[in-house]
Amino acid sequence: MSTNDVVTVRGLRKAYGNRVAVEDLDLDVPAGEIVGLIGANGAGKTTTVECIQGLRTPDAGHLRVLGFDPVTQASQLRPHVGSQLQDSALPDRLRVAEAVELFHTRHGTDGAQLLEQFGLAPRKGSAFGTLSGGERQRLFLVLALLNRPRLVILDELTQGLDPAARRDVWAAVRQLHEEGTTVLLVTHETDEAEALCDRVIVMRDGRVLDAGPPADLVDRHSPVATIRFTLPDPPDGLLDQVGRLAGVSAVDRHGPRVMVRGSRRIIAHVGAVLVGWDTVPDDLSVQVPTLEDATITLIGDPR
Repeated sequence: MSTNDVVTVRGLRKAYGNRVAVEDLDLDVPAGEIVGLIGANGAGKTTTVECIQGLRTPDAGHLRVLGFDPVTQASQLRPHVGSQLQDSALPDRLRVAEAVELFHTRHGTDGAQLLEQFGLAPRKGSAFGTLSGGERQRLFLVLALLNRPRLVILDELTQGLDPAARRDVWAAVRQLHEEGTTVLLVTHETDEAEALCDRVIVMRDGRVLDAGPPADLVDRHSPVATIRFTLPDPPDGLLDQVGRLAGVSAVDRHGPRVMVRGSRRIIAHVGAVLVGWDTVPDDLSVQVPTLEDATITLIGDPR
């Protein structure tokens, strides 16, 4: 536990009848970071953040959020937390400016300023039902930020959005991060977690399997990069030199086709060797492991 942590959870347990949603879960969210909870559906991510907000009462465990106990001090905690939950919705006829006015508090941020900040000022007179998916999610971000929260919780923020809308919402989350807001992001999209998060917590069946920066998780659980290229007549000694490079685990040649496997650091080294031999294949391709690869190794392919 660190004094810099916005959220500290120890031994969290929550069951619904005979189904255990979260079991003996520990997690920390440091101030100013974007921390992601990832895992397949049913991993216990949403239950965890609902307990953190005081929306559900855990069966066991110790939780401190911004210095408050969300079980016994939920009313004191609530003004300091902004959230967009998985099932967030507004009446279709409610206009954007009306929604901001409805959720605005006396000591909150200027709603018009937030609408401008997140590109929604031109839509302030529009009904919620006419907004695109990306505009709706950006509006939920605006509403979550109205009370100047120290912690923002986002649950499946971009689920169902098209790629352009996802990029817009990602840009808004990065903007929060740049301004020093602490964000707890719940997602089953590993590319989203890899793009946004300082640190990721991988869950399965209500337990934490591993945690750390995305690159560290990839290095631990899916460290192998693959380089492929064609050399019909490689100079004598070139492939032997590639095979001796630090981090290279295998060099396979089948006719003119060459495949090199090893840690991610080999990418630059293999390129340097090829350039040094004045032999740069036109078809060189690199397959780099991702957070998705590491997550599948940890939890198994959910498909």
